[in-house]
Amino acid sequence: MTELNQEVQKPEKKKSILSGIQPTGTFTLGNYIGAVRNWQQLQEDYQCAYFIADLHSLTVRQEAAKLRRQSLEAFALLLACGIDPQKSLLFIQSHVHNHAELGWILACNSLFGELSRMTQFKDKSAKHADNINAGLFTYPSLMAADILLYQADYVPVGADQTQHLEFTRNVAQRFNNLYGNTFKIPEAYLPPEGAKIMSLQEPTKKMSKSDTNPKAFISILDDHDTIIRKFRSAVTDSEAKVMFKEGKDGINNLMTIYSVVTGKTYEQIEDEFTGKGYGDFKLAVGEAVSEELRPVRENFARLMNDKAYLEETYKAGAETAQRISNRTLTKVKKKVGLLANPFQ
Repeated sequence: MTELNQEVQKPEKKKSILSGIQPTGTFTLGNYIGAVRNWQQLQEDYQCAYFIADLHSLTVRQEAAKLRRQSLEAFALLLACGIDPQKSLLFIQSHVHNHAELGWILACNSLFGELSRMTQFKDKSAKHADNINAGLFTYPSLMAADILLYQADYVPVGADQTQHLEFTRNVAQRFNNLYGNTFKIPEAYLPPEGAKIMSLQEPTKKMSKSDTNPKAFISILDDHDTIIRKFRSAVTDSEAKVMFKEGKDGINNLMTIYSVVTGKTYEQIEDEFTGKGYGDFKLAVGEAVSEELRPVRENFARLMNDKAYLEETYKAGAETAQRISNRTLTKVKKKVGLLANPFQ
């Protein structure tokens, strides 16, 4: 029998994860296998917040109508990939003005030297030499605001974002040292290493949506015929034997994709295609991938035909994000000496 004075165990609060995605293109099969299809499980294990980083995209000249369309499509795509707005916070960055407000305050606590050392600033300045703007320079301060507003425990980072997370941690620590404990110091979230999906045309290179050859990558919104056509043209070798071994980069890549999508081992795949040619194998991989992505395509098409639902969902997300982020921003404003806002 339980003692009356025994301490009641409260359920452990889930750690939080925040991730922003720019509305500048559709995920590839590599993105999907490596990360996106795990997001449904992630929201079961963590408190997740996802947002469309449309303000960040303004550092490069944008066509207004195209940006609006891409922002809505990116929002719909997250929903189509399984992000549940009842379980995760999902919103569009520009709908929550707290991001820009905290971004300015953090810019005033960011050092010129550390901003000028940012690799992404150097890379984008080289690519867009005719538009090296101040927003491109202070981009990391806004990114820090995105993260710190929600007191995130973890931020998923790729190799190109590690420097930005370290900058965020430095700014948060600097602010905490100056004004007292205000921000949680976020850590990198490193998911279990998934299968690495390579280009279909150059299988020694990682699959990328920025590849100039559209046959090199599969978009998760490619239709069935396009997927089959791209796999049929995938680079292989002259051995004409489906087996995983060193030197068979093209076949190894196709076997990896087929294994991940079907759950079959390399040995089972080799047995399945014994005595069959590469044509049969490529067709089977294409069919399996198309079927795997079919729910995403169908969900996306359905959502894009229901603009009222999308608007209702991003409005609700923005309201929740505004309310949550207000807690942090109000504390920050008071600490730096700004008068309380009479309209809040």
